Amino acid sequence: MLRWTGFGGAVLLTGGAWAVTARAGAAGLAAAVAGAGLVVLAWALLGRAEPAAPWLRRTLAWWCAPLVVAPPLFSLDVFSYLAQGEVAARGLDPNVVSPAAGASAEAVARVSGYWRETASPYGPLFGTVERGIAQVTGGDPVVGVALYRLAAVLGLLLVVWAVPRLAARAGTSPRTALWLGVLNPLVLWHLVGGVHNDALMLGLMLAGTVVALEALDDARWWPFTAGIVLIALGAQVKLPALVALAVVGTALARRFGGGLARFTLSGVAMVAVAVLVSVVTSLAGRAGFGWLQALGTPSKVASWLAPSNWPGFLTGAVFGAESGRAMISAGRVAGLVLILCAIVVVLARQLRGGVSEVMALGLMMGVIVVLGPVVQPWYLLWAVVPLAAAGVWRSQVAAVVAVFALLVPPLAGDFAGRVPELVLGYAAGLAVVACAFFFLRHVVLRRVSGARS
Repeated sequence: MLRWTGFGGAVLLTGGAWAVTARAGAAGLAAAVAGAGLVVLAWALLGRAEPAAPWLRRTLAWWCAPLVVAPPLFSLDVFSYLAQGEVAARGLDPNVVSPAAGASAEAVARVSGYWRETASPYGPLFGTVERGIAQVTGGDPVVGVALYRLAAVLGLLLVVWAVPRLAARAGTSPRTALWLGVLNPLVLWHLVGGVHNDALMLGLMLAGTVVALEALDDARWWPFTAGIVLIALGAQVKLPALVALAVVGTALARRFGGGLARFTLSGVAMVAVAVLVSVVTSLAGRAGFGWLQALGTPSKVASWLAPSNWPGFLTGAVFGAESGRAMISAGRVAGLVLILCAIVVVLARQLRGGVSEVMALGLMMGVIVVLGPVVQPWYLLWAVVPLAAAGVWRSQVAAVVAVFALLVPPLAGDFAGRVPELVLGYAAGLAVVACAFFFLRHVVLRRVSGARS
């Protein structure tokens, strides 16, 4: 019952999204909201049903299937990828040249207004992927979106492979980790539906962590090196994946007895591998090193979800825009200092055996997301997935996922000036979900109670 409720919700979400592209307005939005709500509802109730891991994997495939053919959901970032790839295919550096300065007018028109004048913030591996897709598609946006979605699905498959193994290392339930960390709506919305490159980053990072830690247990040094390289490649998509190298480096230091000296040597080795992979990726992919100067690009937009920006927003509202910008800058510096301090504390605890490798990864990623200069709903997955594998704060993590899954309208685009449409769409969609909730709650609770008795 719950599997097919979620599948029906995914179909409704996809159909509603396509209906809005055909100018169905509030009716299409209502269908999309109802579909998203049904998926969230089915997912939440599955947490009480506790199905087996193979069943959860098959359910993930069913729920992903409609979203694979959906238009880009929740975000227009994939169109930025297409424009950046076009810049790269023309022999320019997308980390230096913005879409507006180097892509065709058709490609630029599809990019969100926030990013048309902004160079790519991504690493050289993803820059190579962007250029390759642009060369293969010749600028066709439909084929381009399909190829980016294929890359996202491949990244998701790596996540599906890695999460149960990380859960086993942490001594937690693989099926709980799959339910909370992989089947959750944020994965469906933003990795599959939204086609974000975070899928590739997470897949490489988590798979590399598993390979490296399992090889370290048996002192198999070539597989260990391969795992480190995978993590470093993930960082060549998005830099935060480097946190996993800190976790693996600390585990290496513990393997040889711990202590500050071994920790320092392990850290130097991790940095050396990361730099080597970065150089090879940049040169082999002809991406160059412009990505180094573009690392701060995402922070050019003042994200309202980032707590470090909230004092600046408040100051700006009271004392004016200039004071607000100054406070935002100060808040971001304070956030960076707190992130560095928290990472030191977590790694010190991991070195002493106070937290597991999986827990350390989740904690550090969580700090980076919460205290970083930019927070997007899909950034939460950086922390949610490893924390789910660590088996901690299950109810709290699930609540955060559910809230953020419904916080942003499911259709990519600008809803400014469309408040009545949003209100009608959400009201109708949530009414459908409420009816489904009362029915499913009764059915699921009765079945769970019968199974436990």
